[in-house]
Amino acid sequence: MISTGWMPIVMLFVSNLFMTVAWYGHLKHRDAPLARVILASWGIAFFEYVIMVPANRWGSAIYSPYQLKILQEVITLVVFSGFALLYFGTRPQWNHLAAFGCIIAAVVFTFLPGSSGR
Repeated sequence: MISTGWMPIVMLFVSNLFMTVAWYGHLKHRDAPLARVILASWGIAFFEYVIMVPANRWGSAIYSPYQLKILQEVITLVVFSGFALLYFGTRPQWNHLAAFGCIIAAVVFTFLPGSSGR
């Protein structure tokens, strides 16, 4: 169905936007009742799943499950970093950047020759 490897990656980015808002958006609204926050987060996360499930299904025709997972982790960190900067106004510290570098290295290792996609 998907002829390019980019479509699942784009879909993973979009789904992560929803999930990041669902998981962390409420932290600015600590006065909201927890039950309401949980229900709102579930509602937002529903859209994450609507995009994530097809992204993984279509992506699995191109990438191995390990490659999909490693890509997902990097996308999660990129999306979260942008969200934290824009929404919370927080910048990553040196150790966060070092950890991010380690995960980028994981992507490189995952896609080295000999690590077949499908």
